[in-house]
Amino acid sequence: MSDLFEMVKSQVKASYPSIVFPEGDDDRIIEAAAKLAADDMVRPVMIGNREEVQAKAESLGVSLEGAVIHDPAAYEYFDRMVEAFVERRKGKETKESAQEKLQDPNYFGTMLVYMDEADGLVSGAAHSTGDTVRPALQIIKTKPGIQKTSGVFIMVKDEKKFVFADCAINISPSAEELAEIAVSTAETAQTFDMDPRVAMLSFSTKGSASSAETQKVSEATAKAQEDRPDLMIDGEFQFDAAFVPAVAQTKAPDSPLQGEANVFIFPSLESGNLGYKIAQRLGGYDAVGPILQGLNKPVNDLSRGCSVMDVYNLALLTGQQAVMEKKTPIKA
Repeated sequence: MSDLFEMVKSQVKASYPSIVFPEGDDDRIIEAAAKLAADDMVRPVMIGNREEVQAKAESLGVSLEGAVIHDPAAYEYFDRMVEAFVERRKGKETKESAQEKLQDPNYFGTMLVYMDEADGLVSGAAHSTGDTVRPALQIIKTKPGIQKTSGVFIMVKDEKKFVFADCAINISPSAEELAEIAVSTAETAQTFDMDPRVAMLSFSTKGSASSAETQKVSEATAKAQEDRPDLMIDGEFQFDAAFVPAVAQTKAPDSPLQGEANVFIFPSLESGNLGYKIAQRLGGYDAVGPILQGLNKPVNDLSRGCSVMDVYNLALLTGQQAVMEKKTPIKA
């Protein structure tokens, strides 16, 4: 698709991470897992009834050779998983409730990642974002110092790539939360070999309009700059002032971004969701994600309208996150 995926493929293939697919009986997941296994990119870990998953693969004309299939109802180490889950939930689950909850493929799959039986997880082809995120927040949890997870899309077209956030999780983030999202998104961009140039977006550029909404973005910008002076983060900007050098010269001539931002932080989920879909549908960009950031281990969410290649690509990016996490491990 682009140099982004060429870079990701080379790094992921060298490490061969294992990625859990809780929706192991979904046709798109099976086809993507078969391709990932055939390409020697990641080791797919499918959740589902072994006979049913294999039968579906045969009916689709693909091979799951190289993939692992785990059935929660017949998992050899289920008792150990139940014990670990009860301990992780610190009194919020009993043994009995844990046994029941871990029959859910998302909870079961997330526990495989938590217990280091897999390196990351991709779900959402047949489940809501909440179904994917909830187990991750309860079990894997956020990194130290991170208050909330957030969701980004990598927008790819030919050799161009941009990162949009938050487009998936936080409806109306506060100034402090926006600052945290900005820093996390810059770090995500670095994971995918980008030099982040972060623009905090608004309907105002550098005080051209004044309201509670613009003030929130201005405050978020100042906090992000204070927290991470090593990163290039500036705002607040209208999109054209962040993206078009000629407009930046007029509206924000002193900004270090100079209209060449490649990471865009939207002030709300509403604007972020609209923004990425406009770029996707009118601009012809591929939207890869949402990639969840701020978690101790990579868990990513698919759209229920995803294609086989959407699954394949998100699994590659999840594998890349896992590779980078192993280079800089963080304790839960």
